[in-house]
Amino acid sequence: MAEFLASIFGTEKDRVNCPFYFKTGACTHGERCSRQHNRPTYSQTVLLNHMYRSPVNLSLTPEMQRLGGLTEEALQKHFDEFFEDIYVELVDKYGPIEELNICENLGDHLVGNIYVMFKREEDAQKAVDGLNNRWYNGQPIYAELSPVTDFREACCRQHETSECTRGGYCNFLHVKAASREMRHSLGVDTYGKGRHVAGGGGGRRRDRSPRRRRR
Repeated sequence: MAEFLASIFGTEKDRVNCPFYFKTGACTHGERCSRQHNRPTYSQTVLLNHMYRSPVNLSLTPEMQRLGGLTEEALQKHFDEFFEDIYVELVDKYGPIEELNICENLGDHLVGNIYVMFKREEDAQKAVDGLNNRWYNGQPIYAELSPVTDFREACCRQHETSECTRGGYCNFLHVKAASREMRHSLGVDTYGKGRHVAGGGGGRRRDRSPRRRRR
């Protein structure tokens, strides 16, 4: 019996534990979910809840639509600057990372979520302890350890091939890609591409201070 329960843990057959929370660290039902959300006491992965505030959300307002919205170039530039800012800060203050995935989902439980997989569990805990006392761009940071360990399971495969029919309201992660130039300048060519890449790779540490909007 124990072997059977272990084999279905975190799957749709598991009637006790929430499979979406297990796979993505987030659930559309939140605390109202009928299944358990088992929060890890240790993990390599940190979730920064709703931290990335995309200009896309602003561009959906009637006023921005009337003005023609934002160009793809402007959106990518905004994202690249954010990606660089977060990467440099995390590596400089808390330690090497293996993955940095920033969601472009629109659903309330995933919008703006950032998933950071550190090389060491102790660095992930250090980041949670430090970031929960900080602010970014005028907003408090909410950090927690995440159960996500395999981004191949967490990410939407259809999105990676531009075939997802649910768009931004998909319950799997739609990871936004940093530009090739930004990834190359940071030395993180093994991740940040908007899809899971086997082998991770912590990248090259960049020796300079972060520059924007912190206290």
